[in-house]
Amino acid sequence: MADFTNTLTDKHIAFIEKQPVYFTATAAADARINLSPKGYADSFRVLSESQVAYLDLAGSGNETHAHLAADGRITIMFCAFDRSALILRIYGRGHPVLPQDADWDALSAHFTLLPGTRQIFVIDVESVQTSCGWGVPMMELQHERDTLQKYHRQADRALWVEKTLGRTKSIDGLPTRPTDRFIEGESA
Repeated sequence: MADFTNTLTDKHIAFIEKQPVYFTATAAADARINLSPKGYADSFRVLSESQVAYLDLAGSGNETHAHLAADGRITIMFCAFDRSALILRIYGRGHPVLPQDADWDALSAHFTLLPGTRQIFVIDVESVQTSCGWGVPMMELQHERDTLQKYHRQADRALWVEKTLGRTKSIDGLPTRPTDRFIEGESA
């Protein structure tokens, strides 16, 4: 049986803080549905009971940005892979904040920025759903992959920015706003 609340509770927040992986899903009219796994457990922040945010590193595409600009809807899902079975979904409306945006400094202060950080997605919570999670397998985290951060640490900064500035459309042709600077990050 699923339970719904309008905001995050202390119990929800404690659960979220323990999860090493989460998933984001977005969609826009006449576009593919985008579903992305997210690692780097420290990349997600609960800003308040009604607002969350997460770091987005440059990768193969920018579908979440395009979908949020076109439609705004986003679902974030956390699953417990340990003995305490639970699934938690955050339904909301989101928007990207890029390093060149006026509110970047205040928002980015909540995070330890990682090499290649492209933007931060801010989500206003509309509802929260929890369900049993009894069908989710039990697994153990070995370690996070360093591959994406390593790739960004080794990148030529000028070429990285040039490549990023050229990515102005999603795979379905929806417009995106590219970041205009390389974030070094604090990760060694």
